[in-house]
Amino acid sequence: MKLKTVEVNGKQYAEIADGKPVYVHDDGKEIPFDAAQTVATISRLNGEAKGHRERAEAAEANLKAFDGITDAAAARKALDVVKNLDDKKLVDAGEVERVKAEAIKAVEDKYKPVLKERDTLQQQLVTEKIGGSFARSKLIADKLAIPADLVQARFGQHFKLESGEVVAYDGSGNKLFSRAKPGEVAGFDEALEIIVDAYPHRDSILKSSGASGGGASNAAGGGGGGAKTIPRAQFDSMAPQQQMAHVKGGGKVAD
Repeated sequence: MKLKTVEVNGKQYAEIADGKPVYVHDDGKEIPFDAAQTVATISRLNGEAKGHRERAEAAEANLKAFDGITDAAAARKALDVVKNLDDKKLVDAGEVERVKAEAIKAVEDKYKPVLKERDTLQQQLVTEKIGGSFARSKLIADKLAIPADLVQARFGQHFKLESGEVVAYDGSGNKLFSRAKPGEVAGFDEALEIIVDAYPHRDSILKSSGASGGGASNAAGGGGGGAKTIPRAQFDSMAPQQQMAHVKGGGKVAD
């Protein structure tokens, strides 16, 4: 990226927006650079890196206590034998394992409904957070020519729920970070815009910038070129490829 400048009295000066210098990225997008926020983020990330290093050093120190043990399974078995010593007599290891297995199964059976309910609630939370983000997206409402549910069907796999927050990933599995706030993950609409920009057929799902002429007439009236309006129930019953083809062809969906 490069600094955007303006010429004043024959001299070049950095362009300022909201008190921040404006930089032009390789794709032509202009983003104000928040130096103070960036410095704070770098400081936070340095602190996190220090914490990771200290934990790694502590783990390495703890592992030294196990130097010389090459067969972990044999060591674990020996410890189990020692634990089963009772008045210098070995308890039947098979009986111990049976009792342990029964106890574990009893606990699993008892809490299985709770775990199922937890998983159901977790899935509902994911559906609400991610699905709700698509439904409430200003980017979809303002710039895309297809409904939010179809956008989610095509791009929903890029979003995950992590620690209660919606986080986006690109096609290579890399987390998407904000350009406006370096070091921070991208917000939903900013991430979706990045993903849509990388979509090979992006022009087919963007709203037309000039709604005039024959194309606009087809979109509005459903006539000409095969464009038409169909009921929502019929649209929902179509396969995703058919839905996309209908929208690409200028078709509309009546609620």
